[in-house]
Amino acid sequence: METFPVVNMELLNTEQRAATMETIKDACENWGFFEVVNHGISHELLDTVEKLTKGHYKKCMEERFKEMVASKGLEAVQTEIKDLDWESTFFLKHLPISNISEVPDLEDEYRKIMKEFAEKLEKLAEQLLDLLCENLGLEQGYLKKAFYGSKGPTFGTKVSNYPPCPKPDLIKGLRAHTDAGGIILLFQDDKVSGLQLLKDDKWIDVPPMRHSIVINLGDQLEVITNGKYKSVEHRVIAQPDGNRMSIASFYNPGSDAVIYPAPELLEKENKVIYPKFVFEDYMKLYAGLKFQAKEPRFEAMKAVETTVNSAPIATV
Repeated sequence: METFPVVNMELLNTEQRAATMETIKDACENWGFFEVVNHGISHELLDTVEKLTKGHYKKCMEERFKEMVASKGLEAVQTEIKDLDWESTFFLKHLPISNISEVPDLEDEYRKIMKEFAEKLEKLAEQLLDLLCENLGLEQGYLKKAFYGSKGPTFGTKVSNYPPCPKPDLIKGLRAHTDAGGIILLFQDDKVSGLQLLKDDKWIDVPPMRHSIVINLGDQLEVITNGKYKSVEHRVIAQPDGNRMSIASFYNPGSDAVIYPAPELLEKENKVIYPKFVFEDYMKLYAGLKFQAKEPRFEAMKAVETTVNSAPIATV
């Protein structure tokens, strides 16, 4: 059986750099996912984020979730539920403007820690995008610039808890989907599993590893690489025991960024497969079609392909 790709980022500064870059390349081309360790975010910070996130759920969200389950009669369902996820979530925005100070119920210490965590993840996202540029033969900074728009990238975090589920065979923690955006950085529970990706028509577990960050590629990187890298369908299986924590941070293009295949990659392939569009327009379409196949979304964007200028992206 194939081993899930794990990238030790410390090796990038050693004689094992080439092999490590090859692992990233293979993961991007064949998995759409990989896990990074020794990524520069301290274990102490990760442990604090986990402790405060789980504490916040217990204090502010657990009771609300139980009330929702009771109001919908979910504990007694007999047939598969296809329009609901067994998850309790809230969202934080970091870029271009943070809303952390306005999100209700967060204690000051939690706000401060999540702000610090987001800053570290933003740096890691940009470091990873440059490693992808290197593997793709693009100029350093190309992907960051492609995401930039007029106000910089959008960056936000979805904080989720997946409580124990009495009917995990009938209710998904999170239904299968690809992510709409750019690069996703996930800090997940290392004790309770549940995240799976689709590879070669089989669902494969994304292994929980202490202090790792799981990376996956969104639809926009598939477009920019003209399909060389692909966003991959994934889901969360609800579990009968344990409460799974999931903190997914999305480093996405700015709302007015124009997304299209990188001309340098097209020179090598001579065939444009993907459309050109404004990211915000894609997100409006995605909002209603998240849990459906991505290909019709790309086709729909082709039909309204934008005529905005797609001059080469300056990376200097």
